[in-house]
Amino acid sequence: MAPFTSPFTMGISDQDGFTTSDPRRRRRLLDRVEEAGLDHVSVGDHISFHDGSGFDGMITANTMLSSHDRLSVLIGIYLLGLRHPMATARQLSTLSQAAPGRLTLGVGVGGEDRREVSNAGVDPRTRGRRLDEALMLVRRLLTGEEVSHEGEFFRLDGARILPAPDPGIPIVIGGKGDVAVRRTAESGDGWLGIFCSARRFAETRERILEAASGLDRPTPSWFGVNVWCGLDTDPRRARELLAAKMQGLYHLPYEKFQYIAPAGTPEQVAEFLLPFVESGAEHITVIPVGSGVEAEIDAVAALREQLGRAVGAARE
Repeated sequence: MAPFTSPFTMGISDQDGFTTSDPRRRRRLLDRVEEAGLDHVSVGDHISFHDGSGFDGMITANTMLSSHDRLSVLIGIYLLGLRHPMATARQLSTLSQAAPGRLTLGVGVGGEDRREVSNAGVDPRTRGRRLDEALMLVRRLLTGEEVSHEGEFFRLDGARILPAPDPGIPIVIGGKGDVAVRRTAESGDGWLGIFCSARRFAETRERILEAASGLDRPTPSWFGVNVWCGLDTDPRRARELLAAKMQGLYHLPYEKFQYIAPAGTPEQVAEFLLPFVESGAEHITVIPVGSGVEAEIDAVAALREQLGRAVGAARE
């Protein structure tokens, strides 16, 4: 029998734990992530979310990349529609120079907190169109070509960003619904799902591939999902920890998320994630909530092992 090859990669997002002010502790934690067999670290992005909390995705990505020599970083998702494409392309070029081939950029519109959008100087009603225009310009600028553009939101005159990232930086689209399908097919290297069921993930993936089939550009090939997970040896404790964290961040009761944000032991959460892998999710990022960052890393490693076993058993 041929050896089992995992059809998925698994990463971890732990914004609070990895952004510790102690650089030695941060390096130890990232070493622990690598030793646990995880593939990447994911960082989020918010300017001022609900009560003013936030974390700049580019700066945090740079912190992670400079603190470890091998782990890859996924920014998921970066609120590109709230930034200028010229500045964004420069940041990406600089990150690529320092850590070539180790960054994937997820982009989206955000909007869970409309004041975050409006306080950034963007009309919430136009943030989608602004993202489309910014995304198109970032992609052009990252080729190193000279760009002149007169659009609804941005004007560039002979703009250029050098050096162009080599290898290129994959840009994946976050979000859901018709807009995410259209944006991924037209402008993305792939799609990053969040807050969706496995059934919705499978449907969206198929729609993207169908929409992209007739376009004169590479077919999106990167499909991943971010999943909030409560992880503990005691399922009840896992649910309590996850509920408290999500209610504090999103100002909504956990019951709004319980069917798309599982809580339990690694084996129980692996059962939840198995249909995503079977639906084509090749990149899974776990946003864990547990009793501490070290315990969360270990729990995600156990989850990866359990999910690998489940996938192997399903394919026998």
